Amino acid sequence: MRLQTDTAYRLAAGLALTAAFLILWTNAAAGLLGIEDDDPANLLYGGVLAIGFCGAIIARFRPRGLARTLFATALAQALVGAFALNYPNTASPVMIVLLHGLLVALFAGAGGLFRYAARERFPRAAAQGEPRAPTLSVGSYALA
Repeated sequence: MRLQTDTAYRLAAGLALTAAFLILWTNAAAGLLGIEDDDPANLLYGGVLAIGFCGAIIARFRPRGLARTLFATALAQALVGAFALNYPNTASPVMIVLLHGLLVALFAGAGGLFRYAARERFPRAAAQGEPRAPTLSVGSYALA
């Protein structure tokens, strides 16, 4: 069971890093929004990556937290794609839908794999929710 968990975790990390690399590469090469490379709307993609980076730090790279983070990142990427459809001077709508659909699928797929890794690693905790930190009771006070 441990080998399956590690494999799922590694595949999920690979998918997430692939999506981040694609965002950085396409944004640096041509700019995803607008005709010009220095269009300020391209900073929205930096926001998508910031959600993933900050969420991974907050989750401490644990699979359950990373799953939530990557689902949020996929949602943010979908919202940027919806914005791109209405933004002037962008690529054709078919190209926008294909590119953003691919990125959303990569982020959501990574989130699903992290979710699987969390369930396999902590099967009982996954059924009951997040494990709670042990508390120490001293008199009528409880210390976490």
